[in-house]
Amino acid sequence: MKMNEKNGSKNNHHHQAFDVSLDMQQQGGSKCFDDDGRLKRTGTVWTASAHIITAVIGSGVLSLAWAIAQLGWVAGPAVMILFSLVTYYTSILLCACYRNGDPVNGKRNYTYMDVVHSNMGGIQVKLCGIVQYLNLFGVAIGYTIASSISMIAIERSNCFHKSEGKDPCHMNGNIYMISFGLVEIVLSQIPDFDQLWWLSILAAVMSFTYSTIGLGLGFGKVIENGAVGGSLTGITVGTVTQTQKVWRTLQALGDIAFAYSYSMILIEIQDTVKSPPSESKTMKKASFISVVVTTLFYMLCGCFGYAAFGDSSPGNLLTGFGFYNPFWLIDIANAAIVIHLVGAYQVYSQPLFAFVENYAAEKFPDSDFVTKTVQIPLFNAYKINLFRLVWRTIFVIITTLISMLLPFFNDIVGLLGALGFWPLTVYFPVEMYIIQKRIPKWSIKWICFQLFSLACLIVTVAAAAGSVAGIFLDLQVYKPFKAIY
Repeated sequence: MKMNEKNGSKNNHHHQAFDVSLDMQQQGGSKCFDDDGRLKRTGTVWTASAHIITAVIGSGVLSLAWAIAQLGWVAGPAVMILFSLVTYYTSILLCACYRNGDPVNGKRNYTYMDVVHSNMGGIQVKLCGIVQYLNLFGVAIGYTIASSISMIAIERSNCFHKSEGKDPCHMNGNIYMISFGLVEIVLSQIPDFDQLWWLSILAAVMSFTYSTIGLGLGFGKVIENGAVGGSLTGITVGTVTQTQKVWRTLQALGDIAFAYSYSMILIEIQDTVKSPPSESKTMKKASFISVVVTTLFYMLCGCFGYAAFGDSSPGNLLTGFGFYNPFWLIDIANAAIVIHLVGAYQVYSQPLFAFVENYAAEKFPDSDFVTKTVQIPLFNAYKINLFRLVWRTIFVIITTLISMLLPFFNDIVGLLGALGFWPLTVYFPVEMYIIQKRIPKWSIKWICFQLFSLACLIVTVAAAAGSVAGIFLDLQVYKPFKAIY
């Protein structure tokens, strides 16, 4: 539980007086503080959209051609549109819960866990925290693996061209994961979400860069082939066994779910947005812009990737073009992925950083190590907190070590998507919206919400099973700390 919640429950009368004085202060023309006494938020529809796009158009976009190859021309695009509608609808339900009661003047909830605490309480808060923060931790690992694959692709491409194809150019991924980790240690010292806007905008631009290159290459290959690859039902039994077809189909659902998921950081993004208009209105617009842009890119990249490679679509679209000319263009795309993932890692890690730091500050309010900031010589504008420095550095080291230990990108992506999708994207937003809007139990609306939630749970369980099967197969040929490509 956060400090502001704890203090709020101690003396309600004092806080009501404080809130009234703040309202009067705002009516008097204060430009520095919001209605909760915090520094005025400055986020807009565009910064919120940049944060969401940075979070959403991640490495997941590269596995979509493979996912469509498992499902085929009919089910692939249909499932993608279905997930986009589900994500947009549930994000609207969730952003309506940012303030309790009144959407303009109600009490703010600063994090996803705060929203669950305000609306549901009890064991649900702990369950939400475990799922949310494990998911964020897992995404950090997935992004470390993905970035190393792109760095290796650049190195191998250059090696291949230098040797004119005579050298197989096998690379060990560990050094690239360590390099990525070192950059993240430095960037993780950015204190909070508000100061990340520039990194999010840079990362969003990079995501468009590599998605556009992937799309262009896919389009070019379709023209070169003179035909559209793939089939209506996806990869055929015979190319793979019946069992593999089932597992791969389920895993594809997990990959697509992962490609859309951002609910676990939606409230934290919403807390950066200024008002008026109300934060929920701004977030609805930002969610709409982001989901439409994302779906358009996903459909184009996934479909052109499948059209180019057919049943042999690779798990990472850009690796499928191998060492085609122009190889420098693929290098640019891979470099853009690395820069994007550097930013996306921070966007996903910030809520977890903030949770641990707030918890430590609540437990040890008198500890200088936890609460005190120290001025850095020569950098007058920047103060460092020792606890933040130590804890965030340890976090990055742990995610890097696990990435080196478990370097199977596609299956990890599918499992993360599956585990986070139902609880964070569907169950909690639906249940909290029912509570907020006081929807009567067993009413038609309530039953529809429950059926919707149940359908999404079935998809989640199926996708998780497919990904676990994939990881089990990977483990049979796996050697720890030896990610050789």
